[in-house]
Amino acid sequence: MKPMRKSSRQKDTAWALDVFDKAPYITVSMTRPDGTPYGLPLSVARKDGQTFYFHCADEGEKIDCLIGNPIVSLSAVSKCTPKYEEEKNNFTEYYHSAVAIGKAEFVTDDNEKIEALRLICERFLPHYMEHFDEAIVRSLNRTTIVRISLTEPPVGKSKP
Repeated sequence: MKPMRKSSRQKDTAWALDVFDKAPYITVSMTRPDGTPYGLPLSVARKDGQTFYFHCADEGEKIDCLIGNPIVSLSAVSKCTPKYEEEKNNFTEYYHSAVAIGKAEFVTDDNEKIEALRLICERFLPHYMEHFDEAIVRSLNRTTIVRISLTEPPVGKSKP
């Protein structure tokens, strides 16, 4: 593991989880069946300190990747401010970031699927929750939910 640079500070688990909560998207990185990396920003919602959910179609590259290897990496940036520091004649970037490793599993229980979809909708479209139950009736059986359970505590870094 590379040593941390002096300009970045490692943060505790709660701080890292807050970065995930504030990030507009979380990049989920996985491994394709041929061993090459595959990462993409997804609309991910957090249930607790170790459980995250996202939804997708029931076929496609994400599904193929997770069937072949369920270990994933999550990464997020909730603040990113490039800056030129005139007094130091230095280009830099101020940021808040977090990473975590977890295991992905397909959710099959309808109650858990509904709970996960509710978390996702409340995170991204909270002002439209009056339409949630109707949408569930229409789409629950054709929506795949993936649960990511962290296998180690998340790590956050920042340069204030």
